[in-house]
Order: sequence, then C-alpha cells, then structure tokens
Amino acid sequence: MHLYEKQKDSTLIFDGRIIEVREDTAELEDGSLAKREVVKHSGGVCVLPLTEDNEILFVRQFRYPHSKVLLEIPAGKLNYGEDHYACGLRELKEETGCTAEEYSYLGCLYPTPAYCSEVIHMYLAKGLTSGEQKLDEDEFLEVEKIPLEKAVEMVMNNEIEDAKTQLAILKVKVLLSQK
Repeated sequence: MHLYEKQKDSTLIFDGRIIEVREDTAELEDGSLAKREVVKHSGGVCVLPLTEDNEILFVRQFRYPHSKVLLEIPAGKLNYGEDHYACGLRELKEETGCTAEEYSYLGCLYPTPAYCSEVIHMYLAKGLTSGEQKLDEDEFLEVEKIPLEKAVEMVMNNEIEDAKTQLAILKVKVLLSQK
C-alpha cells in the first residue's frame, strides 16, 4: 500500500506516568525495514473560554521541559478511554473555576506526529460562570484575561508559543468572523 508502514515488532523502552516509549520495527512500502521511536500518549483536550466581552481566559504556568512560564488556554491530559468532552469540562473547572453554558467542538490536532501518538481535542466555551478553581496538588498557575483581538496579535508576534493555544485562537477568530 502506497505511503503505508506496517509495524513488524515493538519493544517497550520506558513506561511512565504520562508517556510510554517504544522502539518499533516498521516495514516500508518497498519491503525494507526501518526503526521508529514512538511516544505513546493518551491524548489531551484544550478549551478556549471566551467571555461575553470577547476576552479569552488564559492560564500562565511553568513548563518544565522549556524552563519557562507559558501562556496557554486551559488544557489537560485524557485518561485512557476518557471522553474528551468530559475531560474539557473538568479541565476548565479545575484550572479557571469556570463552567460554560455552550461548548463547540473545534476539531483535533496532532502536536508532534513524527514520533508521538498524542491527539489534542479543542473546544470553544461560551456563557461562562465563575466559580472556584480546583487545581491538582502539583499544579500552580495564574488565570489572565486577554481580548481575542489582542490574543490574535500575540500569536502573530510569537508572544504565545503554545501550539494548541495558537491554533484554537486562530480557529475561533475565523469562526467568529464568519458570523
């Protein structure tokens, strides 16, 4: 089959709390074999909470692999088999304290398809009601409101570096401009 690779063998290299790393042997379309390193991840969800004043609720949090604080929309890891909509409701409440009257599915993205199985599902949340955050015990973050138009500028100026956040902002901007 053209452009298709078939797994012939797989060896577990690391089995962690968040990821699993495997080294696979894949058969290529010409019959030759190649090694593939694969990070297995249960996936995630992100929610772009939009206020009635067209402000986005962001979270600022330290991201250890990059040794810096990033500005992101609320997001979290799916448990294996968990419904991404339910996960989105939970993560919005945990990280911002908010619930929403209306959720719109924005699609999914593959953040690093060359070596990672992670799929992130994106939602727009509107009709927000504030409440109390319920952060995980190892989670520290700040919530910040930024107008949608300003957030688009920030994406274009590379002031928002997180891919899921960039994509969700630009998708919401296009969707709202079509109404």
